[in-house]
Amino acid sequence: MEERIIIIGSNGQIGTELAIALRAKFGGKQVITSDIREPQVPDPSGPFETIDVLDKKSLHLLFTKYRPTQVYLLAAMLSATGEKYPRQAWDLNVNGLLNVLDLSLEYGVSKVFWPSSIAVFGPHSPKMNTPQYTVMDPNTVYGISKLAGERICEYYHGRYGLDIRSIRYPGIISWKAAPGGGTTDYAIHIFHEALKNGTYSCFLSADTALPMLYMDDAIRGTLALMDAPADALHIRSSYNLTGVSFTPAMLADEIRNIIPEFTITYAENDPRQAIADTWPNSIDDTEAREDWDWQPRFALTDIAVDMITNLKEKIHSEDGKSI
Repeated sequence: MEERIIIIGSNGQIGTELAIALRAKFGGKQVITSDIREPQVPDPSGPFETIDVLDKKSLHLLFTKYRPTQVYLLAAMLSATGEKYPRQAWDLNVNGLLNVLDLSLEYGVSKVFWPSSIAVFGPHSPKMNTPQYTVMDPNTVYGISKLAGERICEYYHGRYGLDIRSIRYPGIISWKAAPGGGTTDYAIHIFHEALKNGTYSCFLSADTALPMLYMDDAIRGTLALMDAPADALHIRSSYNLTGVSFTPAMLADEIRNIIPEFTITYAENDPRQAIADTWPNSIDDTEAREDWDWQPRFALTDIAVDMITNLKEKIHSEDGKSI
């Protein structure tokens, strides 16, 4: 059967690179990207549709037009932004998911991907090697909405047989997309500032350890999950997934190995610190390793080298000058 794939929220950090990977795999015209705004850099290899996931009528027309076999729902409001606009975050993150799941049932979509987050864990969750099944008491609207989404996905699978697959992403690091509104986005911004200004003011404390995943690993892991046989998957809420855990100080040390003059300072009383303090320091992703053979490839040093190498080229091409 020929796949027709819709990505909703394709302009974001993950969506940008996932679209490239899916079009390379299935063909440009078979992957329909969509977002609430036009992309800054259009991709002529496949169609794009402007869509608001909360607009049920427009969403219905999108499904009618393309009759997708797979849907990737990436539209969401992230942690730090969600704390500024909690009602809007809940509406987008939960009601947007319900809209897509209902249409997926109506149109016979074979597989749905929806990302969760380590934000589903909270202040009483174990910090070290946080297991798949544990106390989950998020205290941000982003985390609460993602936990609700996990329960909804599991319900739709059990009640209706809809094949929904999900990953609890940790912080995602990428050189292609600009940092968004996430608490872990310091790990992207720091590279931009290191190359442009030689210094960075970090909104998290030096010793705040968080689990992270390089984008190459995130995309590879996502595609591996979607390719896995349905009967191999025993988790229908969301799989723990991780690459490497580190602190801002550890990342700064790696950057200094490449840019010796780099300096870093640490802000005090930033509200994002309170969010990070409730999240795991490291993640146990045994179930993903056992069910669909997950294995990350990028360690911290690999991430720093790849980020700086590619960002140098990107900044050079954008600015027309070397660094």
